[in-house]
Amino acid sequence: MAMEYRERYRAGYDDGTRRHRMPAALRAPFERRSMRELGYVLLGLPIGIVLFVFAVTMVSLGAGLLVTFLGVPVLAAALAGCRGFGALERARARGLLGVEVADPEPLRPRKDGLMGWMGAILKSGASWRHLLYAVLQFPWAVFSFCVALAFWAYGWAMLTYPLWFWVFPMYAGQGGLQLYGDEHHRVYLDNPFEITVTVLVGALFTMATPWIVRALTTVDRLLVHGLLGPSRLGARVVELESDRGMVVDTAAADLRRIERDLHDGAQARLVNLAMDLGLAKEKLREDPRAAARMVDEAHGEVKTALQELRDLARGIHPAVLTDRGLDAALSAVASRSAVPVRVEVDLPSRPAPAIEGIAYFTVCELLQNIGKHSGARSATVDVWRAQDRLMLQVTDDGAGGAVPTPGSGLTGLAERLDAVDGILVVDSPPGGPTRITAALPWRTH
Repeated sequence: MAMEYRERYRAGYDDGTRRHRMPAALRAPFERRSMRELGYVLLGLPIGIVLFVFAVTMVSLGAGLLVTFLGVPVLAAALAGCRGFGALERARARGLLGVEVADPEPLRPRKDGLMGWMGAILKSGASWRHLLYAVLQFPWAVFSFCVALAFWAYGWAMLTYPLWFWVFPMYAGQGGLQLYGDEHHRVYLDNPFEITVTVLVGALFTMATPWIVRALTTVDRLLVHGLLGPSRLGARVVELESDRGMVVDTAAADLRRIERDLHDGAQARLVNLAMDLGLAKEKLREDPRAAARMVDEAHGEVKTALQELRDLARGIHPAVLTDRGLDAALSAVASRSAVPVRVEVDLPSRPAPAIEGIAYFTVCELLQNIGKHSGARSATVDVWRAQDRLMLQVTDDGAGGAVPTPGSGLTGLAERLDAVDGILVVDSPPGGPTRITAALPWRTH
């Protein structure tokens, strides 16, 4: 789900389309993409033969031997072989078609040893989908190979006919390529008009061939995606496992930060406060003025420690967010920002506390980045609901050029949002303005 929204929102910011002077129909036969797709179709037939023969032979042998125990390991070997061929097919699709297909969910044997492995591969839905691919790919490869090769060969043969039609009168004893013939009448392509028409028809075939091949490879893409990739449930499980690890790491990092802030800030001040009060108590009788001065200093330390504790509590979960919601909490953050910030919140109701907290801290971090790095004179925070998503958009008029690089704050923020099926889209051209949009799932209490 997060990936679908990510592609949808990135599409709105990606305008880096290439422009060509030559029309697509004329340049398509010479593009590398067309050559790669044709190569994929031509390679599909021999590969399909190998896959089909292996799958049918091994499954038939295993099914025939099921009356004995030998059929089970033979079937397991057949499925394992199909999974291996599937990995090669994903690599072929990635290299020639540019199709990125993730590996299927891994085997999860419940027991160690060969028996556990055989049980896992026989129970795996991905293994049977690979077997189905090996069976279905062969007839489709035969069809696509014949269609693609026929169009490509006839197209280029007719297009280049003026270059080689002399072969017929010199070596075949006829005026040109025979178009029609019976016992009484024959038609040869041998005059300028017929040759010109042949070239034009060949040009049409040649220009149509890349699009026909592309339509054929669309079916291959669907087969690879649907049968060789992870199932939706399996992909969702893998995504949730990754998100769970991210949440655990984030929680551990937050705990370490809180512990460090307490140790270096309020805890150290409270220790100094206790020592100062102990000294003041000892000097209370001997030097009341010095004791009073030390008590005054301790009073200032108490105020500083309380302020640090308030800041720390606000960093964990501010009370204003719990009591009054995002509008009041973000307005409070904007009032403390180094850059003037205008906040607009238009929500019909309050989202779930967890989503509300993530939205709050996302805006806080983005405003901190604006104050430290952007050089902006003003910023805007917009919050609204769009169907089942909570939308956040932070805009500033700074220098721009913000890029989510590995290890940067924006990358860490994007990973945190991804842990709850959220996305982060950064639009920050050099010179500004910078527009960062975040989308979180809308969840109620």
